[in-house]
Amino acid sequence: MNLVGHLRCFVVVAEELHFGHAAERLGMAQPPLSQRIQRLERELGVRLFDRSSRRVELTAPGRLLLDEAREFLARADRIYSLADRVRAGGSGALRAGLPPGLGGDVVAALIAAFRDRHPELRLDLRELPTGEQVRALADGILDVGVLRHPADTRGLTLGPLLGQPVGVLLPDPAAAGEVHLPDLAGRDLVVFPRDEAPGAYDELLVTCRRHGYDPPAVHEAGNPQFALGLVLAGTAVALTPRTAEAPGVVWRPLAGEPLTLRTSCAWRRDDGAVAEFAAVATAVLRREAGMRTIERPPARRVVPRPDAGFLA
Repeated sequence: MNLVGHLRCFVVVAEELHFGHAAERLGMAQPPLSQRIQRLERELGVRLFDRSSRRVELTAPGRLLLDEAREFLARADRIYSLADRVRAGGSGALRAGLPPGLGGDVVAALIAAFRDRHPELRLDLRELPTGEQVRALADGILDVGVLRHPADTRGLTLGPLLGQPVGVLLPDPAAAGEVHLPDLAGRDLVVFPRDEAPGAYDELLVTCRRHGYDPPAVHEAGNPQFALGLVLAGTAVALTPRTAEAPGVVWRPLAGEPLTLRTSCAWRRDDGAVAEFAAVATAVLRREAGMRTIERPPARRVVPRPDAGFLA
């Protein structure tokens, strides 16, 4: 007996509670569907449905078995998806790109959540700047990426757009409540390297200047400890999402949240596991990184600013 096929029929009938509607949904005639349910009942030794001329109802054993059947089918689908990847020349691993700076707790939560969904599939995570992720997706080197926006995403499918407010890391004596960008005038700025996400970097600096903060100098810091040292020296501030505070520095939100980092999953080909990774990553970024769903702005091509070279 084709247990997967028979259980799939059982689940559809249980959801429809109507053999005619279930047969139409499954793309088959009603008599073969009834025969499959009868064979499944004989195999399991329990009656799954009470049938009458007027209605179909799940029996008590049927209700107990329904959730197990759904879980069984979900695992079967994952196995078929893995087999498809292997037949297509894959390694049995999902290759995913992450942007630098997500934080160890976020990465660990993402690995654990995906392992719960796909214990049979190895997760190959790579920390890559947004531009490299876009190229790797185009070349088939990555299956899915987590990108910073704005970026050139033509030809890619995008998951929900998430926003992460950017605040300011200050020396302790400067601690206050909300900080207005013009209050930072005269202080150097520490920010992530432009190579990590050129569009987001340029957008951040343009927004700072538009809101009255034109830093005398901009320092790029890929290493959080380097950024921390520059802030501790007392002449610079760092613009960053909420971060764990260290002795001598304090993180404060910006009034009106003028700065937001935008992030989403992106992929070119969905083989089932890709969409599940995107769903898991989106949930983890909301829960662990404080991101929230925001409206997607109109698509536009990202063109580097002609004066970007002097910003470093």
